[in-house]
Amino acid sequence: MQIDPAALSPRDAYQLMISCIAPRPIAFVTTISREGMSNLAPFSFFNGVSSNPPILSLAISTKRNGSKKDTWRNIEETGEFVVNVVVPDLMDAVLIGARELPHNVSELELARLDTLPSVRIKPPRIAASPVQMECTLLKIVEVEETGLILGRVVMVHAEDNVVDGGRVDPRRLTFVGRLGGDTYCRVNDLFERRRD
Repeated sequence: MQIDPAALSPRDAYQLMISCIAPRPIAFVTTISREGMSNLAPFSFFNGVSSNPPILSLAISTKRNGSKKDTWRNIEETGEFVVNVVVPDLMDAVLIGARELPHNVSELELARLDTLPSVRIKPPRIAASPVQMECTLLKIVEVEETGLILGRVVMVHAEDNVVDGGRVDPRRLTFVGRLGGDTYCRVNDLFERRRD
């Protein structure tokens, strides 16, 4: 079968992309608006860009009405955000954060998650996430109706029990990955292959 993405509706092209690029890590992002309203939203078009300096990327599409999502707007206005790693215990909150709600409604409050203060930036961290990355905005590149946000990681927090030798050990926690549609996976079927 051959599928021409240009012949698809935007929604169908999105469904095709998320079903082909899998599993995708989920950035559960906390931000604060210029007015002080907290925001929480998951994004699975997320990845690392470089390690020196440590830069990560988030791709945030516009809302259905074409306006910027709160996370995009908050990052653009304040230059700060936290990426919280998703584990199975956070999935109910992920689904709450994925809702398209009015700007004056805090998903963080609706999800009833405990937070921790960040060290270098204002947005809070999610206490139930075993790994959190405090980030400052490096650049936003607008690609059609998507903001490709590049953030510099300025502080990493990790629970002591998931760190071994200065790195997060994937055998000590269960990451959640996003597949196509409403399907997710637990990243716990691990294997090793050494490079020559």
